[in-house]
Amino acid sequence: MSSPAEKFLKHVANVIAERCTQYGDAADNMAAIAVRWSTTLGREVTAAQVVLCLLDLKLARLAHDPTHEDSAVDVCGYAALLREMTETSNTEGH
Repeated sequence: MSSPAEKFLKHVANVIAERCTQYGDAADNMAAIAVRWSTTLGREVTAAQVVLCLLDLKLARLAHDPTHEDSAVDVCGYAALLREMTETSNTEGH
């Protein structure tokens, strides 16, 4: 039998897959957001910084309501995306 944490992480994996279908490749999406934020802020923003800012947003919401499941799901999803993005860039850089 799966633990609650394992069930939660399986749910997160399903959400990641659903969002990929809805919005396309997450790394491409974060890169597109980075371009927009760079224009808005007048300074370069990287895709990884976008993910970190979105993580901060979700963590701030969880600080207000630690029981909000959607924010917890998003934190896990963004953390996984950040890991994927940094691992891909490290592999390409070598």
